[in-house]
Amino acid sequence: MTERATGADLPSVVRSAWSDESFQEKDSDGFYIIAAAVIEPTAMESARESMRRLRGDRVTPKAHWTEMDRREREHAAQAVADIGGLHVVAVGSPVPARRQERARGKCLTELIVQLHGFDVGHLFMEARQAVLNRRDVETVQHTRRYWLPQGTRFRVEHVAGSSEPLLWVADVVAGACRAERLGEGMYREALGDAVLDFEVGTDC
Repeated sequence: MTERATGADLPSVVRSAWSDESFQEKDSDGFYIIAAAVIEPTAMESARESMRRLRGDRVTPKAHWTEMDRREREHAAQAVADIGGLHVVAVGSPVPARRQERARGKCLTELIVQLHGFDVGHLFMEARQAVLNRRDVETVQHTRRYWLPQGTRFRVEHVAGSSEPLLWVADVVAGACRAERLGEGMYREALGDAVLDFEVGTDC
């Protein structure tokens, strides 16, 4: 667990981040990845348009890493690199079968602590089932209470993946980091120094 932040003043400007995840359950070397894209307000609209171009004329309502072939993934990674910004990525392990939600909670806690250090106070996450969304909210509340300075304002908002292309930026980052762990590092390399990834022990 990251050491508890203490004594920090509240930032004068609160930034937003958009997140997505990828995971692989496996007894010995499973992992869970949550990527959060921190994009400057002046770049948001151009980033959305770039992601819409990635989706193209697909039947699915969003650009999705798992549906891309190699060439499309290379193009997606370069498009995200061109957007700029900062991508904070929590990589949790191990993740044995049926333990992904515990791993998610551990990763989300650490991600929030890291994001707070970059003046992020509003995290958008792709909506899942209502009960799973509530778990995310509870994790944020617990982290805010026990791991962030007193009085910190940090909130999470769940939105439909099809409605917010900025979530697709995080999907590409998470996919690239997943591919790197599986032996294909070229996509992560294309993203360059904008990705700050860190390991999380899941205790699974």
